Amino acid sequence: MKKFVLLLSVLATVFTSCEDEKVILTTSSGNINNLSVIVENDLWKGEVGDAIRTNLAATVEGLPQEEPLFNMNQIPPKAFSGFVTKNRTYLKVEKSDSIALKIVRNQFARPQTGVIAKGPDAASIAKLINERGADIVAVFKQTEIKEKQRRINKSLKADDVIKKKLGVSLKFPTAYRYAKEDDKFFWLRKDLKNGGMNIMIYEIPMQKIDADTNVISSIIKMRDSIGQAHIPGPVDGSYMITEAAYAPYLFESEIDGRFAYETKGTWEVKNAFMAGPFLNYTIEDKANNRYIVLEGFTFAPSAPKRDHMFELEAILKSAKIGF
Repeated sequence: MKKFVLLLSVLATVFTSCEDEKVILTTSSGNINNLSVIVENDLWKGEVGDAIRTNLAATVEGLPQEEPLFNMNQIPPKAFSGFVTKNRTYLKVEKSDSIALKIVRNQFARPQTGVIAKGPDAASIAKLINERGADIVAVFKQTEIKEKQRRINKSLKADDVIKKKLGVSLKFPTAYRYAKEDDKFFWLRKDLKNGGMNIMIYEIPMQKIDADTNVISSIIKMRDSIGQAHIPGPVDGSYMITEAAYAPYLFESEIDGRFAYETKGTWEVKNAFMAGPFLNYTIEDKANNRYIVLEGFTFAPSAPKRDHMFELEAILKSAKIGF
């Protein structure tokens, strides 16, 4: 009986310790899109570092100037301890007999996502990172979108009027104001020191975009007509259009479990010198025979725009559609 009681006591201590370990995980830290890279200096300076930079510091698509997907901070494994382990995202390179890519959640802090790339030598690790680069980027980006949305959720602007008129719920911070509000069109704006961040929400009939024809051409026509009707420029006769010199990027995506066309590119103002990046989601709503269009665009001359567009992306991806 004494042995049984002792066993229960030991088990209780073990389980309590496990619970305590979960409790004492500290909150992760770091700016959005800042990535710690734990790798030996010699690997960082060679082909492994080249593979990491090629994939994780690649230029963000759709911006008018070159900006990297992530700002990276290289840390030798011996220095990866204490507060350094608390960054929200990290990529760790390890030598191993086998080649493997592993995702680790909440190992040192919460929320936290780590990716561990293993291989027997530099060539195999570099090859692994190049082959799985898109997957690694997607994992880190998902973590950062969730973190940005968590921060946004601390202070939300009311979206009742959008929900009532368009059947769309959107989580955006109180820093945004309603710049224009029509029956089926909304323009939200956040003022910057030299410019602004903007969101448009509207609907179009499904027949406006025919998947069997040139989708990107249809989306450009849609954007330009909306710009002419709702987004005036600084002088008479000026309004926002899609930049004519370069075709936007077009991808297939998903918002709120629905198929969406994702378009990234540059907007400009007809008859005026203004331009900037935009991100557009044209989302199928078959039940209501329409597309819901969510778009974010930024005007911030001579300033970095990646983080502005990332905030807009996080907001647009929070959308819930349905009356």
